[in-house]
Amino acid sequence: MIGNLAFQGMDVKLEPEWKSVLSDEFSKPYFQSLQKFVNSAYANSACFPAENLIFSAYQKCPFSKVKVVILGQDPYIKPGQAHGLSFSVPEGMAFPPSLRNIFKEMSEDLGQVIPPSGNLSHWAEQGVFLLNATLTVQEGTSGSHHGQGWEDFTDATIKALNEREEGIVFLLWGSFAQKKSHFLDERKHLILKAPHPSPLSSYRGFFGSKHFSQCNSWLEEKKQEGILW
Repeated sequence: MIGNLAFQGMDVKLEPEWKSVLSDEFSKPYFQSLQKFVNSAYANSACFPAENLIFSAYQKCPFSKVKVVILGQDPYIKPGQAHGLSFSVPEGMAFPPSLRNIFKEMSEDLGQVIPPSGNLSHWAEQGVFLLNATLTVQEGTSGSHHGQGWEDFTDATIKALNEREEGIVFLLWGSFAQKKSHFLDERKHLILKAPHPSPLSSYRGFFGSKHFSQCNSWLEEKKQEGILW
């Protein structure tokens, strides 16, 4: 709601593990500047997601539980869609085009029906970290909160995950997400790349990539449970 502070001071709504892992970020100049920018943006314009949902990806998937990372770019820019998890929409919302294509590939890869809901919280609860590189956006304007400090924070997040001893599957869809691969140790983690699931690029290799089955096979080889997609 316009007029409220999105977050202030050390009151960053992260799950305790994440708050500990990223504690050094909160005192850095970029984060102080980011807080001022986001609070001003939410006070003066319609922004998404709602303030209490900005850190949903971190709240729903503790640091030690992350098995898979799916990296998006921005929250959705239309009312009611964004709820803090990349590519996900709340119950009852129509599937945006990219999410529709994700479900299509998942269905063909795994031989299962497309789910009735676009809410991916059940993925997050199993260890799928659904992270957008920028955690907030102004209504109707993609990229409107780029370059304000979010990328520094989410890059620090990715670097922290890279340092974990146990391997993680990174699903990097599209050129933006794939640029983050230079942070990652391919000897330890599985890095799967494909074009973005957007209708503009999905036909170039996202369809048929079989990332969902490859992900589960790798996790099971590492003696971890696969994801119930």
